[in-house]
Amino acid sequence: MEFADLGLSPDTLKAVTDAGYITPTPIQAQAIPVVLMGRDVLGVAQTGTGKTAAFTVPMIDILADGRSKARMPRSLILAPTRELAAQISESFIKYGKYHPLSMALLIGGESFTDQQNALDRGVDVLIATPGRLLDLYERGRILLNDAKILVIDEADRMLDMGFIPDVERIVSLLPKMRQTLFFSATMDKAIRKLADQFLMNPKEIAVTASATAATTIEQGLVTVRTLDKREVLRRILRAKAIHNAFIFCNRKKDVDILFKSLEKHGFSVVALHGDMPQSKRNEMLAKFKANEAELLVCSDVAARGLDISAVSHVINFDVPVNAEDYIHRIGRTGRAGLSGHAYTIATPGDARLLGAVEKMLKGPIPALVIPELADMTVAADSADEGDTSRGRGGARGRPERGGRERSPRGGRDRKPARSDSEAPVAAVAAPEPAVIEPVFAPAAEPAFAEPEVSYTAPSEDAAAPDDDAVETRAPRERKARAPRGDRTRQDRNSDARGAEDKARKTRRNPHGIAEMDIADNVVAFGGFTPAFLLVDPYGGKGAPPPRAIEDEGELTDEDDAAPEADAAPHAAESAPEQTSAEG
Repeated sequence: MEFADLGLSPDTLKAVTDAGYITPTPIQAQAIPVVLMGRDVLGVAQTGTGKTAAFTVPMIDILADGRSKARMPRSLILAPTRELAAQISESFIKYGKYHPLSMALLIGGESFTDQQNALDRGVDVLIATPGRLLDLYERGRILLNDAKILVIDEADRMLDMGFIPDVERIVSLLPKMRQTLFFSATMDKAIRKLADQFLMNPKEIAVTASATAATTIEQGLVTVRTLDKREVLRRILRAKAIHNAFIFCNRKKDVDILFKSLEKHGFSVVALHGDMPQSKRNEMLAKFKANEAELLVCSDVAARGLDISAVSHVINFDVPVNAEDYIHRIGRTGRAGLSGHAYTIATPGDARLLGAVEKMLKGPIPALVIPELADMTVAADSADEGDTSRGRGGARGRPERGGRERSPRGGRDRKPARSDSEAPVAAVAAPEPAVIEPVFAPAAEPAFAEPEVSYTAPSEDAAAPDDDAVETRAPRERKARAPRGDRTRQDRNSDARGAEDKARKTRRNPHGIAEMDIADNVVAFGGFTPAFLLVDPYGGKGAPPPRAIEDEGELTDEDDAAPEADAAPHAAESAPEQTSAEG
């Protein structure tokens, strides 16, 4: 079967032929006719089988008729990573060059303004990652009411990266009547549940068994100590004369460390992981595609969707945590029917992860036989002494300074034992504390003997005392004190009582108001004076004389009699009015 037998339009068929493809892959041969019929598709195929062209080529024919509207894309493709979204956009440009279709790419790390301007002009195909699409929707820059085709690519990767809640929200914004294309490299219960939620009477297409490695890939495994992994990697690169390879690490910081190590040893290498700026990621990936760099040290962000032709080797510097990621990693090589090689560097501590991978593959990974590695390989079931046989500085035979060793019984960590060379020069035993018994002076005898001193009153004829003469005085009688350790509790707590008294004084006057001289006419409140009474109402000028106080309104004896005198005339004036009123 050829592409000409799939029912594609002449313009689309010409673009596919120009790209150099004549015979479709199994997933393409089965999916393209179903998509052209307008049915939902559930496609399951491993990475590297041509899933991207299986939905981009028929979508171009479907969208050839029609016109886009501003901010209302006619189709939507969701991808888990920026690299995969960019690769899908490249496929649309390659296969749709004879169709006047507009396209927009919405990914993180790019300018909001450029993406908004593209949406304002109207697009036929919108390719986006879930996060950036929701950002623009919440800004009111995009409407999804006119999207007639929805494509969810690498759905299992969406699930692993935690994008499913965002995908569910995006699907709720789309019209109910639409065509949905759902593609995944694996199909477990969680993916099946999502497919049942998004699809309506889909056509299920599964061209290969789930989670199986391509037969064109030669696999190999070598087990070494943890601290020998970098040296083993360098020996593999030199022995196999590798000029084009992916090197996968589990952690982003290990990508940076390994990149610097290989660069230091003279290898042509670039790095790629999710924490790098988008411009840097694009630059590194462009160098690797253009063969300007031979090695690409990367995280699992490059395990999906990257279609780079003629990659000869894939090296797992770390055994993947998820067994299915092993299939996606080695799928970067052996593509389009070409042969490839996939090597894994494991340690004895990776036995559990390696067992999960071999269980998924339904068989062990063959051993990698390289003469240069004969002196560095260890048994898979041996104890990994890499963490204690060499410190971070690389010195063998001693643990890292200040490190801890694991207890042989599996308990808590203990500090490493001191060697004889590190023993102190002279070990001095600490003296045992002396037992001090209390000393009590007899009641009849004084604590010490008083010297006998005779005193004679000076006579008038006595000479003046000499300045250098020492005056002899009778010493005071001192009380016998117990040793320092046997003092009474009252003596030991004398400082505490002083601190309590000081704190009590602070509580009496917490604001630090300066006290003033209180006159005799101030009413006291026991041993405590409120703060408001400590404020001088006269501003420090002193109280006015008594006469001034009377003038301010206090009543005197004369004032007490004034109301009665003033009331008499008023009474006399009001009496005739009452009489006349009664009359």
